[in-house]
Amino acid sequence: MNKTVWRDDAARSRLDDWFNRFLERICMPVESRYVPSRYGDSHVLITGPADGPPLVCLHAMRTGSAFLVSELNPLLKRFRVIAPDLPGQSARGPQVRLSVNDDSYSLWLADVLDGLGLETVSLFGVSWGGFVARQAATLDPDRFDRLALLVPAGIVRGAHVTGLTKMALPMLRYRLRRSEANLKRLLAPLFTTWDDHWAGFTRDAVRDMPFDFRIPPLASDQDLQKLVMPVFALGAAKDICFPGEQLVNRICEHAPNCRGEVIPASNHCPPTTPEFRLWLADKLTTFFLDTESDEPSRTP
Repeated sequence: MNKTVWRDDAARSRLDDWFNRFLERICMPVESRYVPSRYGDSHVLITGPADGPPLVCLHAMRTGSAFLVSELNPLLKRFRVIAPDLPGQSARGPQVRLSVNDDSYSLWLADVLDGLGLETVSLFGVSWGGFVARQAATLDPDRFDRLALLVPAGIVRGAHVTGLTKMALPMLRYRLRRSEANLKRLLAPLFTTWDDHWAGFTRDAVRDMPFDFRIPPLASDQDLQKLVMPVFALGAAKDICFPGEQLVNRICEHAPNCRGEVIPASNHCPPTTPEFRLWLADKLTTFFLDTESDEPSRTP
């Protein structure tokens, strides 16, 4: 079903401005490209060394490619990062809400990779992007040599009562009175650290982007068993959406070549600090290049 991600033209302008602000935080030159897909032309950001190993990165819901890549700066010296904008979840992506109950997202991603001439790649997905990445890897495991998932949707679910209490009431309060204090109450259960850019974007996104209340269905045990490539699962200890320990345990129980880790003291949105970005980059680099770090890596 076709729907624009934004409420009106003014909202689109504000969202596009935030995309550009996060784009400016990326430390390497970035190429912006459109490739065809069965759901419309798809915007893709490409950055990092041209001869680096390709790493496809899928962003979280209601954000975009620039938002994720700006958090991955330490990776960009080693990897050729390819970040498509997900349909229906980014102001730069195809303006269509794809079904979460069939293979639509997987088919879209296959179209994008075909359009870029990419055959076998490593894949990294965050939250909603983690759902898309897992689904695609289940459907076509030969196409992805390694899969990393950070707080992915569609593996486990948190308690609905807790989620309603911690998110629904603050959301209602913020809609009624858009104050800085109410914004902080709204973001506190989700964000581990405060970041002015992320807070400012979320403030506008609550107003400018109609919320997608759909919840990706849980992967079956058989879906996870089809993840025959090396898998690295990262959960967050204080994630009210997808409890980290349950998430890591479930993936690693069924995926035959999986290892996982729970980020301590982290909400669903991990820290947006230089220390955490370096830690995450070290973990992902070690996994995707199948190497061992020179020094032990400690979570900031």
